[in-house]
Amino acid sequence: MKKLTLTASCILAAIAAPVSAQRDWSQVEIKAQEVAPGIAVLFGAGGNIGVSHGDDGTILIDDQYAPLTGKIEQAVAELGAGPVDFLINTHWHGDHTGGNENLGNAGATIFAHDNVRVRLAEGRPGGERPVEPAAKGALPVVTYGQGITMHLNGDTVDVIFLGGGHTDGDSVVHWREDNVIHMGDLYFKIPGYPYIDIDSGGNVINAMNSLDQVIRMVDDETKIIPGHGPMSNKAELVAYRAMIGQAVNLVTTLKDAGNSMDETVAADPLADFNRGEGFIDKDSFVKAIYRSLGR
Repeated sequence: MKKLTLTASCILAAIAAPVSAQRDWSQVEIKAQEVAPGIAVLFGAGGNIGVSHGDDGTILIDDQYAPLTGKIEQAVAELGAGPVDFLINTHWHGDHTGGNENLGNAGATIFAHDNVRVRLAEGRPGGERPVEPAAKGALPVVTYGQGITMHLNGDTVDVIFLGGGHTDGDSVVHWREDNVIHMGDLYFKIPGYPYIDIDSGGNVINAMNSLDQVIRMVDDETKIIPGHGPMSNKAELVAYRAMIGQAVNLVTTLKDAGNSMDETVAADPLADFNRGEGFIDKDSFVKAIYRSLGR
């Protein structure tokens, strides 16, 4: 088993920096950690990649950035896996879908929630971080509303849309027999606060509901792959969900008292939280919660 040690700064740089401002891609190392027989996670620059491989084929969950595709393919081969047959996007963000076109052109069939295809195809023309529409070859060719089930490599692999929250197209991937789940960016195990992408249909209430459903699916032995950060478990996921719930309650109280969003931020409701410096700071999270409440 290959072990991983990543600093928080490396993870945060991978999330926060636009692709054009990224580090020298030649310096990025893709590291693998086996989490169950035939199942591994790859860490590099971007969202964590799940790999499922065996006689029936190779499944990749997310694919980071386009310049890393060759390194990712090499890391997959070093696991003893064949070329990628099936690629699942947990959501549409570029640090999870940047390699779509490369892998699609190499023969992988791309799967994602309906909204992922729509957002990739349309891009995001405005805002601080405009996104160009994706090339046709980068678009998912198999989409779903609630999910799909794949029967490969001796396991039942459920790809499930639970209502989103980080965006409006978040999927989790659950290997039933091996008791492994890939959370995508519904779960960040890094410093800072959750990223609720309101402009991509994210909503903190939906995120909590999705997390609640996952918590009911897992047990103390489940190996949990977060969207960013090292491997996790049920106890840590439960604590993450509780933190979000506490933050929502504090912001809701201020909003219900008639405070504007700016006034709510100024009140510093998360002052006693201790999550360190990260991609999303507490003021940004408070704003996302406030906007999610929608009243």
